[in-house]
Amino acid sequence: MARPTTKPELINTSQTNYQKIKDLIAALPPAARTADFNFDISSLKEAHWQRDHNVRDVLIHLYEWQKLLLTWIQNNQAGQKQDFLPAGYNWRTYGQMNLAFWQKHQTTSLETAEKLLDQTHQQVMSLLDTFSEDQLFQKHIYPWTGNNTLGSYFIANTTSHYDWALKKLRKYQRRLPRTN
Repeated sequence: MARPTTKPELINTSQTNYQKIKDLIAALPPAARTADFNFDISSLKEAHWQRDHNVRDVLIHLYEWQKLLLTWIQNNQAGQKQDFLPAGYNWRTYGQMNLAFWQKHQTTSLETAEKLLDQTHQQVMSLLDTFSEDQLFQKHIYPWTGNNTLGSYFIANTTSHYDWALKKLRKYQRRLPRTN
């Protein structure tokens, strides 16, 4: 799907893709929702294929990144300068942060992961709604976004991340045994 370039497109695509994730999970057989992924990852190079083992892991990844977005925007709007990534991480080491998120949630249930992501998704969409088209898609509106638009951060943590999750979950769904 094309990258959103307007606020209505961003809202619509975010909501649509989030619902697709929920629908896909609901369509999985109950046992498959909590089972480990059953596809061969030996030829897949991206770290997330090694890191995320099940549906919960994918949802928690989305949740933790949305928490980053929410905290970053809220703190910077309140005048508390904050980088997007937490202290100790940068764009070269964020894979270690992702692994720390994964480790933190190994005892989190799928039900809890779903509730957490529902909460942050709603919070992100509510926060998104408070910004104008210009505030989202013009550069240099906020000094804390650097050379990026604020909208690019929303896109990365909603539509783009939801596309990533859908790709992974669909791969898992295709590998499940067919039942009649």
